[in-house]
Amino acid sequence: MAAVAEMTGGRPSNRPRNPCFSSGPCAKRPGWSAAGLRSALLGRSHRSAEGKARLVEVIERSRALLGLPDGWRLGILPASDTGAVEAALWSLLGPRGVDVLAWESFGLVWAKDVTDQLRIADARVLKAPYGLLPDLRQVDFERDVVLAWNGTTSGVRPPGGDWIAADRQGLVICDATSAVFAMELPWDRLDVVTWSWQKSLGGEGAHGMLALGPRAHERLLSHRPAWPVPKVLRLADNGKPNEGIFRGETLNTPSMLAVEDALDGLRWAKSIGGLDALTSRTRENAAAVFAWVEATPWVDFLAVDPATRSPTSICLAFAGADAGRDREGQAGLAKAIGALLDVEGVAHDVVAHRDAPPGLRLWAGPTVERNDLVALLPWLDWARDQAVGSGGRRG
Repeated sequence: MAAVAEMTGGRPSNRPRNPCFSSGPCAKRPGWSAAGLRSALLGRSHRSAEGKARLVEVIERSRALLGLPDGWRLGILPASDTGAVEAALWSLLGPRGVDVLAWESFGLVWAKDVTDQLRIADARVLKAPYGLLPDLRQVDFERDVVLAWNGTTSGVRPPGGDWIAADRQGLVICDATSAVFAMELPWDRLDVVTWSWQKSLGGEGAHGMLALGPRAHERLLSHRPAWPVPKVLRLADNGKPNEGIFRGETLNTPSMLAVEDALDGLRWAKSIGGLDALTSRTRENAAAVFAWVEATPWVDFLAVDPATRSPTSICLAFAGADAGRDREGQAGLAKAIGALLDVEGVAHDVVAHRDAPPGLRLWAGPTVERNDLVALLPWLDWARDQAVGSGGRRG
């Protein structure tokens, strides 16, 4: 493949034009410039007519880009995807038992919220080690279900949504921050979907989005939590849903500079062909990395089942002789590879998440250019060879 051909004397001759492959915050859109933020409503109140109009525009452009189903409400929440997820948990859980699915670090965070913070007595945590999914057949859809659709720190996602009961009685609350705008979601099988601006469209951090389906809205109307709900997580007050959230009336002060950047990303997405173009770019990016992994003896996917491999947060584990190192040795190797790539200016922030097994992690979402990923791959080989003093490839 092209990655092999570009190797000259062991040192790659080509460099990615954009070395940003972090899984969050993610790469800015192609062609991004701070000049695109000239119209940001700085020094103005987000409550002004103009400020509120910008916030509503983020909501409506996001709704249109995703093709959000009729009856769904969409709003802006503080504290990124974490704030959006926790607003849903604090405001909606309680009337039923809860199943939390956890196969990586963020799912474990939501499990801790449910069991240790909300202290829901009738809670089950269905866990799986990194690289695997829990047994989805064990999920009880008479209960509320909480999950992260795409394991950002494990590179594992469910193989579609048919396993979710169409006639479910409980709500399905889905953290989809590294999936939205990059892969198709089964909206008809979900009731709450959350994400952040800094993932697939490369926006700035600190703001989250919460999409609330009709069944979740009904829960807001009928349920009053038994626990105190902080203001920044409060989707309802005194038994009445806070409809202002879905009309651009945010619960705290948003950054209007970040708002303008979010609009820039949404406009770019529409200009290249919308959701179809975004998901296509992601698939093509992932295909380039997948082909390289299949041809490379020292690396493998952390996701065991090919049907569950994420096309956005591609998590890589060591294989061959490198897999024989203990965890500390593998962690040291990953850090050495990451440091070499960083010093060379060809890739930043590609070491696996601190809670995950040692390895590498590449973001391949729609703001990443395929040519940049292709240019990076020989550098991964080079950096590994430099770190261990030997190497090689299959074929």
